[in-house]
Amino acid sequence: MQTRFRLTPVMAALLPLFLLPLAQADSLPAGTLSVESDTLSGQMDVELKASGQVKATRDDQTVEADWLEYFVQRQQLRAGERVRLTQADGQIEAEQLDYLLGERSGSASNASFSFGRDGKTLRGNAGKLEFQGKDNYRLRSARANTCDPNDDSWYLKASTIDLDYGRNVGVARNARVEFQGVPILYTPWIDFPLDGGRKSGLLFPTISTGSDGLQVSLPYYWNIAPNYDATITPRYIEQRGMMLGLEGRYLLPDAQGQLYTEQLPNDKKSEQSRFLWKGEHVQQLAPALSAGANGAYVSDDDYFDDFGDRVSSAANVNLKREAWLSYRPEWGSVTLKAQRYQTLQDDSGTVEEPYARLPQLSINARQQFAGFSSNLESELTRFSHSNKQEGTRLVAYPSLSYAIERPWGFLRPKVGVHFTRYELANSDSSQTVRSDERTLPIVSLDSGLYFERDSTLFGRDMNQTLEPRLFYVKIPKVDQSSLPNFDTSENDFNFAQLFTENRFSGHDRINAANQVTAALTSRYLDKENGLERLRVAIGQRFYLSRDDISLDGSSSERSEAGSDLLVTVGGDLSHSLRLDGSYQYNQALSKTERYNAQLRYNPAPGKTVSVRYRYGRDELIGSGSERDTLRQIDVAGQWPIAPRWYAVARQNYSLRDKKALEQLAGVEYNDGCWSMRVVGQRYVTDLDKTKNAVFLQLELKDFSSVGSNPLNALRLAIPGYSPINETTGN
Repeated sequence: MQTRFRLTPVMAALLPLFLLPLAQADSLPAGTLSVESDTLSGQMDVELKASGQVKATRDDQTVEADWLEYFVQRQQLRAGERVRLTQADGQIEAEQLDYLLGERSGSASNASFSFGRDGKTLRGNAGKLEFQGKDNYRLRSARANTCDPNDDSWYLKASTIDLDYGRNVGVARNARVEFQGVPILYTPWIDFPLDGGRKSGLLFPTISTGSDGLQVSLPYYWNIAPNYDATITPRYIEQRGMMLGLEGRYLLPDAQGQLYTEQLPNDKKSEQSRFLWKGEHVQQLAPALSAGANGAYVSDDDYFDDFGDRVSSAANVNLKREAWLSYRPEWGSVTLKAQRYQTLQDDSGTVEEPYARLPQLSINARQQFAGFSSNLESELTRFSHSNKQEGTRLVAYPSLSYAIERPWGFLRPKVGVHFTRYELANSDSSQTVRSDERTLPIVSLDSGLYFERDSTLFGRDMNQTLEPRLFYVKIPKVDQSSLPNFDTSENDFNFAQLFTENRFSGHDRINAANQVTAALTSRYLDKENGLERLRVAIGQRFYLSRDDISLDGSSSERSEAGSDLLVTVGGDLSHSLRLDGSYQYNQALSKTERYNAQLRYNPAPGKTVSVRYRYGRDELIGSGSERDTLRQIDVAGQWPIAPRWYAVARQNYSLRDKKALEQLAGVEYNDGCWSMRVVGQRYVTDLDKTKNAVFLQLELKDFSSVGSNPLNALRLAIPGYSPINETTGN
């Protein structure tokens, strides 16, 4: 039976010194040492000796051991044989402990440790653990990881590891990362943040293979200040040479921005210098006044095909550079900007360069009163181009609308006048050679009704709605063939476009209209949670007049009495099954114009399968002007194939070309403390060009990752993809 002390004459004298009443330690004054043991002896003001189930507590520190010695003057504690030191931030177990309680300094031999901060735990062992003050440790002949106890699947092994929780810094010297007992990475020195946050130092390398052979990147992160940082990334590309990447970011009370560049001085393949510059700055000048600039520029047309991924290759055709000044009061906005583009050509060389806007002034205003809403859209733009008609365009579109909103429906009449004036110049002269203008009144009326009834769908109680809608537009026909086309194209025909005044984007073309759109929508709303389980809509535009305007501005006559018929279907049929589809039928030709259908099954994170089919009778192919039939099938998924194992795959196949546009396949493994991904990808970049990529990534829980990261590619390729370390099981 354990006792708190053994009563002897010496101990009677020591009782006031060591405060060993039966009261709990947390009721003692701060800085007081409380000891419990089987036997206890000592000498006044000198030392205390305890043995047998010893437990000593001082403030937030508790030592448990087989035996203990405490030297009063130095506040030095020695303990041995199965020592356990518990502190607020963790626990240490050792063979022997030599520790100064007041200074929190000393050492422990053959120690194992577990330190936890901000939800992250670092555990491991060391031949010697040195205490260097509060929250400061040095581990010698140590290894550590962030895994659960008894899980040594990977660890950081080093001659010394310094942990400074006060500064949130860990430093390892003569270190290597071992995975399943095999060294996979060595570094003479590395530092890392203990809470997973920002910290200057080398980041783990990225290693990948692809069409250009082996690629190795070794980033260095520089945490310059709390609001400034930079990342310097040397990147070795086997078949091209050494590239240097640099990214700098800053955040000020009234400004923020970043600058990014990639530099390859001598590309071994193309025998020319390759580079990318990209930057952005936003400045808040006053509460409603801001300014900014952003832009990108590359050395050549093939830069993103050679050094980017599928996303950057597709998205970066026209690289924009602009500077702007914006004022946003309560009544609207005023924006002044200058804008131009770098256009990257494909092999066909048919990509059109957009006009530069040098400059553009836009003023938009709105005001509401007594149920009415007045609106003004206006802009003044000087358009510049290297080989096309240049000029200045003034646009003003004032309008007045009134909204009647009721639970059973709505009515929204609107009237406006669209005015456009051009001052046109020769491409080789800034002098005005002619002027032209256009004035068009625009009248529209939008209306709809809401009906609702109780219903069921798949055995669940639902509210079913029926929502008829009519949208009327009247715009007179005015020949616009004498007007230039600076920024106008024809919008894609879809369900939302049925309810717009103008089928053209920009301001250079405005269609003639005497037309009404009729649509009917029905929705099934789950009574239990209000979720939209199914939505079906059908709509068509009917022409009361055949007058029309073509993209070239000339007057024309419609050959049909109505637009194509549109049908859309979508909704969460259950918690795991979603359907989305659209259908467009050309009644004049009695042919299907296009349709798209996608079904996705996603019962849980880590489990998703989607199938999509796209058909277009007459679609633009690539970035050129060629039109042909589009028929594509797209199958993608992520699914567990065994405990901890997941397969990922995508096949986007063109039935017209009888070839794959993108192929992706790989496996993922999640062990809890680490996960691994191996993914291969092949995709078409331009006409007959393809690009290959192989991703191999080892992700170490709460520490870092080694290899090339495929997550962006997986998220883009697989609808509903979930990182496996965020899943809870199969």
